[in-house]
Amino acid sequence: MQSRAKMLGHAVHPILIVFPLGLLATAVIFDIIRLVTDRDSFALSAGHMIGAGLVGGAVAAVFGLVDWMAIPAGTRAKRIGALHGAGNAVVVLLFLVSFLLRLNSTEPWQPNALALMCSFVGFAIAGMTGWLGGELVERLGVSVDDGANVDASSSLSRAPARATRSAGGRRTPATVTGKSSHPKTAIAVVRVGPYHRDLGLPRCPTATYGGPAVPPGTVVVSG
Repeated sequence: MQSRAKMLGHAVHPILIVFPLGLLATAVIFDIIRLVTDRDSFALSAGHMIGAGLVGGAVAAVFGLVDWMAIPAGTRAKRIGALHGAGNAVVVLLFLVSFLLRLNSTEPWQPNALALMCSFVGFAIAGMTGWLGGELVERLGVSVDDGANVDASSSLSRAPARATRSAGGRRTPATVTGKSSHPKTAIAVVRVGPYHRDLGLPRCPTATYGGPAVPPGTVVVSG
C-alpha cells in the first residue's frame, strides 16, 4: 500500500520522523551525561533539543495521519497505526511537560526529577512506537510501493515499482515467481519495452494476454 504523502517518490512521514526521534533521544543522552558529570551545559543542550524535537514531531505527525487515514478500515494495519499514532502523541506530551518544567525552572533549563522522569518514560515509549512503525512498513506493507522488489527501478522514474529494468538495458526473460495469492486474479508477467510488468487479469475459465491461454492464478512469461 503506497503512501498518500510523498516527496521525490518516497513517503514523507518516514523521512521526517528521524529528526524528532534523533533529537529527543539525544536529549535523554545529554540528561544522563549531565547527571554523571554535573555539567549544566548538557542540561541546556537537552532542553533546546527537546524544543526542536517537539516541533519536528508535530510536523511529522501531520503526514503520518494522512497515511493512516488511507489505510482500509477494519484491518490490522489500521489498528497498529492507531496504536503507533496514539503512542507517539503520548511521547510528545511527556516531552512537552519536560520542556515546560525546564523552561520554568528556578535555575534556567535545569531539569528536576519530574522533568527527567517524563523524558525517560517518553524515550521508552518512543522505542515501542518505533517498533510499531516498523511493523506497519515491514510486516503490513504500509507506505511500500505496490510490487516493490530488489530490482525495482528508481523512485524518481515513472515506471511502477513492479517493473524491473534488465541488466544493460536489454530485455531478458522474466522469472516465473509462483502463483497468485488472490483466488479471483490471474497474473501474467509480460515484457513491455525494457521492463517486465505484472498485469492482473479477471478470473475466467482461461485468461489470455496476447498469447496462449493462462489458467487463473498462474504466473507466466509472455513475449
